[in-house]
Amino acid sequence: MRAKQITVCPSCEVKTIQQGVQQATDFDTILVKKGVYKEFNILIDKPLLLLGENYPQIDGEDQGEIITITSDDVVVDGLFLVNVGTSYTRDHAAIRVIQSERFVIRNVVLERLFFGIYLEKARNGKVINNKIVGDAVEEFNSGNGIQLWYCKDIEVRGNIVERVRDGIYLEFSDRIEIRDNFSSNNVRYGLHFMFSNDDVYSNNTFKNNGAGVAVMFSKRIKMLDNTFAKNWGPTSYGLLLKEINDAEIRGNVFEENSTGIALEGSNRINYDANHFLNNGWAVKVRGACYSNKFTNNNFMYNSFDVSYDGNLNDNLFERNYWSDYTGYDLDDNGLGDVPYRPVKLFSYIVNRSPETIVLLRSLFMDIIDFSEKVSPVFTPDNLLDRQPLMQQVK
Repeated sequence: MRAKQITVCPSCEVKTIQQGVQQATDFDTILVKKGVYKEFNILIDKPLLLLGENYPQIDGEDQGEIITITSDDVVVDGLFLVNVGTSYTRDHAAIRVIQSERFVIRNVVLERLFFGIYLEKARNGKVINNKIVGDAVEEFNSGNGIQLWYCKDIEVRGNIVERVRDGIYLEFSDRIEIRDNFSSNNVRYGLHFMFSNDDVYSNNTFKNNGAGVAVMFSKRIKMLDNTFAKNWGPTSYGLLLKEINDAEIRGNVFEENSTGIALEGSNRINYDANHFLNNGWAVKVRGACYSNKFTNNNFMYNSFDVSYDGNLNDNLFERNYWSDYTGYDLDDNGLGDVPYRPVKLFSYIVNRSPETIVLLRSLFMDIIDFSEKVSPVFTPDNLLDRQPLMQQVK
């Protein structure tokens, strides 16, 4: 049997999307003409292409979930979904995908939502070029823009996510590719990982969120060529790493964040060719971080380049560019002849007494930092860049 097209419109024989789905057979196309369709709990349980023409609006009228997909090989394209019902016992989503494979959700606009796109035990699918705009104000009564739970081999690409709790959230989800997304003005995180391994996120922008990205309890994550900008607040940061092992962080820009990277309990991570510009703290190292390598990074005009909690160091800083470096290069090999100590005594003091930040850039603090640099007592003696770069990394 050949696949057919079923047209849905207010003046057509088929007037509702649910009616179109019920009449369709496997691999049919349901073409939804422009208009307003007040529907919710639309169940797609067979392979279909659900295609909107000129962004027809599906209004859930705050009744609950709008579209639920339980079949493999479903494509949803070109719809405008609004008014997802809020529930504190069920995570209502505009689009939910349950245990499906080879699905595609693309060119969809979601507004006035609780959760946006919720993938549950799904595999081998794509979420691409969607726009998700919530109205979240507080964390406890809002949902996430794109959520993946127990998923594998998913591509999340080219999406815009704004004003939700977490822009993109992963839990127990492996081999996920997240790229070319713009996640901003979200209440909590632009991107949030929990217990997820072997994922890659690249070329994304995380701007003006409660905090940029949190990667927690995960392994072998690659974080490449992203921008973390203007994530400001007393407990905010561009990137939080907690209990992360064997990761790669390369080519990222951390600009104007309270803290560029905060790491705790994170080991064997390579930080290469990143750009730290005008942050409060560029890198804040807390307890139990071992065998990390910082090479070929630019540290420029941060209030503090490196903050260290303790006086023992097992991490390598080598061949980085430091805008505060005042050494010389007599043999003209591009490397400073005098090692650079990136940890200032004042950062050690501020960690223990935050109110002392009002003394930042005072002459008294400059004298204290200079004395600690000459004879380290409170900061790690071996935390230094022995070959600082004289020119910034391009």
